[in-house]
Amino acid sequence: MPGFTVAIVGRPNVGKSTLFNRLLEQRKAIVEDTPGVTRDRQYGVAEWNGKPFNVIDTGGFVSNSEDVFEREIRKQVQIAVDEANLVIFVVDVTTGITDQDADMADILRRSTKPVLVVVNKVDNGERALDATEFYSLGFEHTFFLSSISGSGTGELLDELTSHIPETDEETTVEGEGIPKFAIIGQPNAGKSTLLNALVGEERTIVSDIPGTTRDTIHTHYKQFGKEFVLIDTAGLRKKKNVHEDLEFYSVIRAIRAMDEADVCLIIIDAEKGVTAQDISIFSLAARKGKGIVVLVNKWDLLEKETNTARDYERVIKQKTAPFSDIPILFISAKDKKRIFQAMEKALEVYDNRQRKVATHQLNETLLPEIERYPPPMSRGHNVKIKFVTQLPVVVPSFAFFANYPEAIKESYKNFLENKVREHFNYNGVPVRVFFRKK
Repeated sequence: MPGFTVAIVGRPNVGKSTLFNRLLEQRKAIVEDTPGVTRDRQYGVAEWNGKPFNVIDTGGFVSNSEDVFEREIRKQVQIAVDEANLVIFVVDVTTGITDQDADMADILRRSTKPVLVVVNKVDNGERALDATEFYSLGFEHTFFLSSISGSGTGELLDELTSHIPETDEETTVEGEGIPKFAIIGQPNAGKSTLLNALVGEERTIVSDIPGTTRDTIHTHYKQFGKEFVLIDTAGLRKKKNVHEDLEFYSVIRAIRAMDEADVCLIIIDAEKGVTAQDISIFSLAARKGKGIVVLVNKWDLLEKETNTARDYERVIKQKTAPFSDIPILFISAKDKKRIFQAMEKALEVYDNRQRKVATHQLNETLLPEIERYPPPMSRGHNVKIKFVTQLPVVVPSFAFFANYPEAIKESYKNFLENKVREHFNYNGVPVRVFFRKK
């Protein structure tokens, strides 16, 4: 099931970004600050009561010139309503209901999506009294909170997660059947060109898979003994909207395509280089546990010297660290250079992600490594790891059983992850390492 997506809307300065950060911080582990990722990233993954969901902040999307102001906000709200599963509508107790709030409420009331109203900046009794005015907007669920201190966030999250359908996400084996590859990247990086180059004009290969939503194009590829589904987010450029809207649409749709896919093909424009947005897309795919292949497109347009490719690869791996065990291919979608190699590589990564290693094999291989380089002592305790097994979940995850699991440091966790990668090929796949009490 594709991920559940929540959009935060509201006029400027009501505290949308603060709320956004607050929701993501409920689980520190999920928002690592990846170097090169801008702080004001407008999307991320949050989790509450064991249910993960995507959060999108429409904060950065309003253009500030007065005349187009209303229209822009209205467009943002409309996109959020069309694309998200649930909308959080943020208002500000200190200003009361403004005309813009009333306009927005109108649009939201017409939609069938659940809307949660958040009256922000309610940090004392007097303001709590003022906040009751917002009940008159007529929405069933209204929450008073202070994003800065976080009071009131729990009730909001309980209501929000009650709308997320129960799925045993981790234990269901996804992708039984055909591998699904999402083609993801910024506008004009060459997503459609790659799709057309692969599919060609032979209409026999393209079967429109029923039940796919209008926001991504699913193409069934079956040729040369290979079979997979390409999920393309390239149906984005046909919108005649301004640039900001395009970005917003493409972000929501890329996230949705990512949720459906087994492997993400992240396309980077060789001429533009690796941008913060690219790294941001990369880290989101990694957090979602997807296989990743990086394709540097338009390679034919670059002036090259002996080590251009090697240097380019080094830059990408520095920016994606610590997860740098990823395939990087230099392609030209237009000239069909190396695009079939790219698909071979994606199929390999797909297989790597499915790989299950027998428990006896893990122990025979990893325990001697651990003996050679044991975990450092912690508070006078000798930390001992006795046993390791792979967990029965979609993303390759390994449990190491130890006498003091909480004492094992991040650096040692990275060491173990590298050993797992070294002995069992997990190239292109995020690997998760957990410590459990023996």
